[in-house]
Amino acid sequence: MTSFLEAYYGRVRAALETVDLAKVEQAIRWFTEARDEGRQIFVCGNGGSASNASHFVTEVVKGSSQGHPRRFRITALNDSISTITAYANDAGYDCVFAEQLKNFAQPGDLVVGLSSSGNSPNVLRAIEYGNSIGCRTMGLTGFDGGKLGPLVQLHLHVSEPHTGRSEEVHLMLCHMISYYFMEQA
Repeated sequence: MTSFLEAYYGRVRAALETVDLAKVEQAIRWFTEARDEGRQIFVCGNGGSASNASHFVTEVVKGSSQGHPRRFRITALNDSISTITAYANDAGYDCVFAEQLKNFAQPGDLVVGLSSSGNSPNVLRAIEYGNSIGCRTMGLTGFDGGKLGPLVQLHLHVSEPHTGRSEEVHLMLCHMISYYFMEQA
């Protein structure tokens, strides 16, 4: 068992080392600009990435905003199960995030998609819609980046072919961004 744990730990550490910190800094600049300009930030993902998206939004809504003179306007598109299931039932699961963006997103807003594979159709549609109306788009991916990597304007890539390890590093990146505002800004 110890050898499995040591190997797993080593692979997570190696995956973290594949992250381009300059791109994380760019993400922080985009979040700063969105906050300062009163722009909306939309975050989405499926499965573990949905949990990471929700966790990230909670950190930013409470931790990065509470006690600060300027607050973030951020929401996780995967949090309203009734909205998601209504769209999934009537229009298809591929559009559950893009259709919500059609109600709320404006040019200049930020759309963030999390997908370990980079190939989640509903995340891709959300990013495509965001791009089409002039939003900034950011993606967190694993594996080879999938289709999401080249589709977003800012790609935070974890070069790791394992869903769990990719998601673990994605959460660390989300914490880097949110804790920057809690501890530095």
